[in-house]
Amino acid sequence: MLSPDTPILLLTTGGTIDKVYFDALSDYQVGETVVGRLLDVARVKRPFRVEEVARKDSLELDDADRALIYARVAAAPENHVIITHGTDTMTDTARQLADIPGKTVVLVGALAPARFGESDASFNLGMAFATVQVAQPGIYITMSGSVFPADQVIKDRAKGAFVPVAQ
Repeated sequence: MLSPDTPILLLTTGGTIDKVYFDALSDYQVGETVVGRLLDVARVKRPFRVEEVARKDSLELDDADRALIYARVAAAPENHVIITHGTDTMTDTARQLADIPGKTVVLVGALAPARFGESDASFNLGMAFATVQVAQPGIYITMSGSVFPADQVIKDRAKGAFVPVAQ
C-alpha cells in the first residue's frame, strides 16, 4: 500500500469521460478534461498531478498517440499512473503499455460523459484511484465496479461492458 504522500499521475487522453455536447452541432466532442475537478469534488487529499496527452475519441487515437502515452508513462517520476481513455480502444493502448516495468498503471473511462448527472465517470475514476494504490505493478482496466488485468479483458459492445476474456 502507498504512503499517503505518494503522488499519483493522471494522464488524460480524451474519450467519453471528457466529452461535451454541442447543441448547435447536435454532436459530442472531447472537451477540456474534468478529471481534476472530479477529484476536487470527491475531496481527494492524496497528491496527484494531471497531465493532458491527447484530447481525442479513442477511435481517433493512432500508433503515434500510443507511443506518446507509452513515453509519458515510462518517463514519469511517478510509479502509479491512471490514464483516462475512451473505452473503444482502451485494451489496444493497454497492450502497448504491457512491457513498462515497475509501474502500476490503471486505464479508466466512462460510458457517459462526466458532465452528465447520471454518468459512471466519478465512480470509475474512484475505482481507478483506489486500484492504483493497492494493485501490484502491472497494467489494469477498471470499469463498472470491476478491476481487470488489462490482458484478460475485452469490451463487449453488445453488452456495453468490459468482460473477462474467455479462457
